[in-house]
Amino acid sequence: MSNDPQNTEGFIPLHGGYRNLITYQKAEIIYDGTVYFTGRFFDKYNRTIDQMVQAARSGKQNIAEASMASGTSKETEIKLTNVARASLEELKIDYEDFLRTKKLPIWEKEHRLVTRLRELNKTPGANYETFRKAIENEKPEICANTMINLITVTTYLLGRQMKSLEAAFIKEGGLRERMTKARINQKNKGL
Repeated sequence: MSNDPQNTEGFIPLHGGYRNLITYQKAEIIYDGTVYFTGRFFDKYNRTIDQMVQAARSGKQNIAEASMASGTSKETEIKLTNVARASLEELKIDYEDFLRTKKLPIWEKEHRLVTRLRELNKTPGANYETFRKAIENEKPEICANTMINLITVTTYLLGRQMKSLEAAFIKEGGLRERMTKARINQKNKGL
């Protein structure tokens, strides 16, 4: 990856930088929260732990991988972003299953604590500490619903990210178009 933002000679654009993506930052909170949640509320031999942690990990890791692949393959970037979204949706269902089987409510959009979580989600630079009181609350209902809220926000943002990637591809094309343009530009300089 080039660190020179002025680099207009090449055809591989700046890429990476996933740690700056809000979706990655939220996915990291979800991963850390899932590790905490499963360690606290499941028997250590329960296979659900591995499944939930792997879904959370897949969400986070695929955002990073998509970002790193973006320099040479917009198709791969879009596909991996969608894999991240699908993994997090799977994880959300696990949290919903937990609440349902424990006969605990899944909060509606209008729930007062969902409103508070919405405010927290707008906090610039939000991290695990921002949500710690809710994620590590003594009540499993609050913990699980907090995770569901974080996942809902993140999958929504990943959907918007995919739309943005689609628009960028339509406008700018992919690697082949950039390669051709760079080669034509180079030839024209020689004339």
